[in-house]
Amino acid sequence: MDLQYFESHTMCWGTLGTVRPYSNFHPQRDVKQIHEALEKKDATTLVRILTNRSNAQRQAIAKTFKEATQQDLIAGMRKVLSGDLEALMLELMMPPLQHEAHRLQQAMAGLGTDEETLLEILCTRSSKELRDISSAYKEMYKKDLEKEAKGETSGDFAKLIVALINKEDVAGFVQRDVESLAASLNGKKADVAPWIDILTSRDSNHLNGVLMGLELESGQMVIPVLEKSFSGEIRLGLSVLVECIQNPGMYLAKRLTGMKAPIVQGIMVSHSEEDLLCIRVAFLKLTGTSLYTTLQKYFKGDHLEALLAICRSED
Repeated sequence: MDLQYFESHTMCWGTLGTVRPYSNFHPQRDVKQIHEALEKKDATTLVRILTNRSNAQRQAIAKTFKEATQQDLIAGMRKVLSGDLEALMLELMMPPLQHEAHRLQQAMAGLGTDEETLLEILCTRSSKELRDISSAYKEMYKKDLEKEAKGETSGDFAKLIVALINKEDVAGFVQRDVESLAASLNGKKADVAPWIDILTSRDSNHLNGVLMGLELESGQMVIPVLEKSFSGEIRLGLSVLVECIQNPGMYLAKRLTGMKAPIVQGIMVSHSEEDLLCIRVAFLKLTGTSLYTTLQKYFKGDHLEALLAICRSED
């Protein structure tokens, strides 16, 4: 067993994940069972094994499968699986950076842009993670993420998206930032520039202090102020960004309540080894029902079993 497969990754491993490295991991044994399952078109066995391994262990399985069979595991899974289950299992097999790059590409593919998925990823990832995701995007699609995003968006919303892709933590003074944001709302038309600049260039602790200070000074919650002061896509963008600064787990839980398969799968896979436990707690607080129970109302079969395995347990 190669210990490198158990090294933590800043994106995909944390103490609040639901999926942990399988303690009795033997990739050769898994490969034997997976190979037999593919020949029998046995989706249940594929789900049982692959949802109970960490991402690093899944990469080890894919590598060992190739060495042992001279075949590509992903190609084999495509032949056996279909629909939402296929999409979910293929997402599980992607390394974390590639998975986030894939989700961004899907959000911009075809007619129209999925602004909320773009915002979800860009607003919940750190500056370092976004640099790594941008590199993965370029490697996978031979295109520049910033240029692609610019081409899919426009106006102030495009400026926000580009600023998020290039976000950085610059030192600032909380009170000065509070004053800048307050002043931006005083004219006949609210000035979005300070909001984009400040909210994409400070660390989360600083920004929480700024937003709290702004609420104390104005006597109003920030989200209603934004909804009154701005419109269209930039209102959506700033509102999501503020929600993610104040309580990212609650924002992601709110996204899950729609129970749309692509969104549920994307979030659960992305956060399964990082902070899905926090999202579960927020979901229960938000809806009064656990995520584990709610999934059972909307999905079925092997697809449901895979989602439940990632969710892990009842709250």
